[in-house]
Amino acid sequence: MAKFEGLSVGPGVFYLPANSAQMEKWPIVACDQYTAQKEKWEQADRQVGTASSALRLIIPECYLEESDARVPVIQRTMREYINTGVLAEAVRGMVLLERETQSGKRLGLVLTVDLEDYDFAPGTYSPIRPTEGTILSRIPPRQKVRRGATLELSHVLLLCDDANRTVIEPVYEKREALRPLYDTDLLLDGGHARGWAIEDEETLGAIAIAIRNLQKQLPENGILFAVGDGNHSLATAKAHWLEVKEMLPEAEWADHPARFAMVELNNIYDESLIFEPIHRVLFHVTEEETRAALKDAELAPAGENPDVTIVSAKGEKHYHIGHPTHALPVGTVQKLLDQWPGLELDYVHGEAAVRDIVAKGDAVGILLPPMPKEMLFPAVAQNGPLPRKTFSMGEANEKRYYMEARKIVKE
Repeated sequence: MAKFEGLSVGPGVFYLPANSAQMEKWPIVACDQYTAQKEKWEQADRQVGTASSALRLIIPECYLEESDARVPVIQRTMREYINTGVLAEAVRGMVLLERETQSGKRLGLVLTVDLEDYDFAPGTYSPIRPTEGTILSRIPPRQKVRRGATLELSHVLLLCDDANRTVIEPVYEKREALRPLYDTDLLLDGGHARGWAIEDEETLGAIAIAIRNLQKQLPENGILFAVGDGNHSLATAKAHWLEVKEMLPEAEWADHPARFAMVELNNIYDESLIFEPIHRVLFHVTEEETRAALKDAELAPAGENPDVTIVSAKGEKHYHIGHPTHALPVGTVQKLLDQWPGLELDYVHGEAAVRDIVAKGDAVGILLPPMPKEMLFPAVAQNGPLPRKTFSMGEANEKRYYMEARKIVKE
């Protein structure tokens, strides 16, 4: 679309369930949530039952070891949902999203990004950049699903630095003039989602102008869009496109659907967009072993605003870091944990979830403080990606839910 030429983002063709009567069972939370709480996914499976659902088109990461068996079923189900009319084309343009969670009402635009303008390599100056380091070993398991898939679903949250609220918020103010798409509660206490189709040239044009103005205001090496959540999924989409691209004549590169990926665009200044720390859970270790592993950080007892809280069966202990090796506590902690041979480690959203896991025994939790979100764009522009798993935007049930689908194969 000419209006979006040179902007890294644009409209797309999005599919939704044709039968709105069962919409409540269609959307499901991001696959990288509840990795240490398989019972959550079992609960979702029971609630969905035999209904058509996005749950049948993804692999929750707690089941990644079952990929060989699950991938063919997922890809077959994608084709069935399209061929039998379970999914139907719903929008040619963008989707305005209103998501209600315990943190408030989050606004977003579902659109597509040009993967040629996204790079997850360290030191990149691409318009779209990751906020955290990309773990390359996490890409191949996800490629198993995308390679040979008909559709993509997305839990990627892309951020723009729009203090004057020029991109998303003006569209929301005029939502009554847009065609409604869905209005549904979400499973697993995910709150509520409402969506509207953005298809008219005037509204799409206004979005393009607002984004172009943000681009003009960027400092040297500034970031237009930052990947706030789902970076490994977007990295997988990029890796898949590079594979597809190698097999295509150059004349087909420009408009091939695999060149683009679906994301939800959010304004970092949205009041409901709360940056939550991602905590660490260490399995088969003791509190004493954990403190010993962190000895080089020179932990000292703390009262208010601790840098680190160690949670074990013995209770909780709060510490300040006396010898930081990074501007953020998570950087210091992660560097030392990376030096622990054979450590079984999980990254967990929410203090309550950490305490629940530790209460089951044979695990120690490390609680970390949040990062002020206004630091994000300047920090990444100046220093590159943050330490992996530095922050999460909200609790697990506030993550983007899979809702829209998009074809990634040529007709």
